[in-house]
Amino acid sequence: ITRMHFRWDWLCLGVLIISSLTAEIENKETLDADVEVEDFDKQSQDTDVDRDKSSLEVVYQTPKPTGEVYFTETFDGVLAGWVLSKTKKEDTDDNIAKYDGRWEVEELKENTVPGDRGLVLKSVAKHHAISAMLTKAFIFDNKPLIVQYEVNFQEGIDCGGAYIKLLSGSDDLNLEYFFDKTPYTIMFGPDKCGEDYKLHFIFRHKNPKTGEYDEKHAKRPDIDLKKFYLDKKTHLYTLVLKPDDTFEMLIDQSVVSKGSLLEDMVPPVNPPKEIEDPNDKKPDDWDERPKIPDPDAVKPDDWDEDEPSKIEDPDAVKPEGWLDDEPQYVPDPNAKKPKDWDEEMDGEWEAPQIPNPKCETAPGCGHWVRPMKNNPNYKGKWKAPMINNPNYQGIWSPRKILNPDYFEDLHPFKMTTVNAIGLELWSMTSDIYFDNFIICSEKEVADRWAADGWGLKKLVASANEPSMFSQLVTAAEDHPWLWVLYILTLALPVGLGVLFCWPAKKTDEDIDFKKPDISKPITKGELKPEREELEDDEIELEEEKENEGTAED
Repeated sequence: ITRMHFRWDWLCLGVLIISSLTAEIENKETLDADVEVEDFDKQSQDTDVDRDKSSLEVVYQTPKPTGEVYFTETFDGVLAGWVLSKTKKEDTDDNIAKYDGRWEVEELKENTVPGDRGLVLKSVAKHHAISAMLTKAFIFDNKPLIVQYEVNFQEGIDCGGAYIKLLSGSDDLNLEYFFDKTPYTIMFGPDKCGEDYKLHFIFRHKNPKTGEYDEKHAKRPDIDLKKFYLDKKTHLYTLVLKPDDTFEMLIDQSVVSKGSLLEDMVPPVNPPKEIEDPNDKKPDDWDERPKIPDPDAVKPDDWDEDEPSKIEDPDAVKPEGWLDDEPQYVPDPNAKKPKDWDEEMDGEWEAPQIPNPKCETAPGCGHWVRPMKNNPNYKGKWKAPMINNPNYQGIWSPRKILNPDYFEDLHPFKMTTVNAIGLELWSMTSDIYFDNFIICSEKEVADRWAADGWGLKKLVASANEPSMFSQLVTAAEDHPWLWVLYILTLALPVGLGVLFCWPAKKTDEDIDFKKPDISKPITKGELKPEREELEDDEIELEEEKENEGTAED
């Protein structure tokens, strides 16, 4: 039984190690556990592409919208309707103020889908601006707004953005003069600089009292966005605004942030009803001290404020062997005056000081001084004990008054009409890939569009993923200690097989145990006498036990 427990312990240990390794590998392929997954994959399943095929065998067809849309762009044909900005960025050095960053229409560098092209930001450390008018203006009324597009940071990203702007409709909107201060209604998309990974959703809200616009920022997503910027894969970014004043931001059809335009924007859409009175002043006699020194307390007569905190230890004794006449440092006997030393200019040369070698074996050198210790009579400067302040009035704050700028906008979804879409970016990394823009109101239309574009790219990238063996080798190159785990994982099944299958060594109990002679066949006639002999033996044993019991009585 002990041997079986030992074997089962080894078996359980082996299963745990293999399960841990498998979970470690699978975790790399999953998103953060807090990400809420939307049921967007139903439409993607309609894309009937064999995962085992390489990207060269994929038959690509340009996505076509299946319902009402306000704008679409695949960049697969002629780049029509897009306008390069010809203006300059204000309040910037003239050397970099121009929007002269270069754009190209190209296929992806990796996981290429033949025939599928996108818009690529090509220049480093330059301002880029390109825009296009919508097919139909989007009016914020009773239909949702869905904005969706793809981004691939093909070279990773050091510092730069890949966000879009939905430009506000106006009579003087001229795309040739599109720049950073062109009025926009919504800004959405990824942005990164240093280790700050952002997903912007900003909308400009019009103050109904003053007519001025203020930027309202959505709160940061709770998940780690780092992988989307560094894995060099194409990711799908989606913003959904609903007439009930709620919003959702999705990456790869998984919700990463959602909330209310009324409650989850910074600063809030509606100002507070009351504010602190700017003209209110704190009274001169207002007492904010919760504790005060006890005015009735008296310093004790034996309190000596002149006692030092440290005194010499009178019980200390100079260590035996202390070299009183030896200095701690002596001139270096091996030092030589530099040849270019000028005593008139540099003064008399002296050899540099080094620790006295005689002091290395002694407890100390030079004049011995008693060590200091805490003074038991030290009390320090006397202070009266603190008591509750009978005149304490609390921390003063200005009185509240009605906010003269207060307003209440119950439906901030009703934003300024959108007439155009634009990319106005600065980046320290090139080859940022954009593709398959769509603006619509129906979820099914956006899903179908994603399935025909991004879904195909995702399948090709999955087919081109390295094998499990390659991933294990790559992981071990980064973390050499994994080789030990691999060896143990491979050796464990072999060891368990040997442990369970190898014949065990015979024990004395095994030798003494009577075994039937299986080499000799037993006939029915021979079996009956053997049974009778066993029954006789059992009867004799019972009689012996009864006799022993009678003898004891």
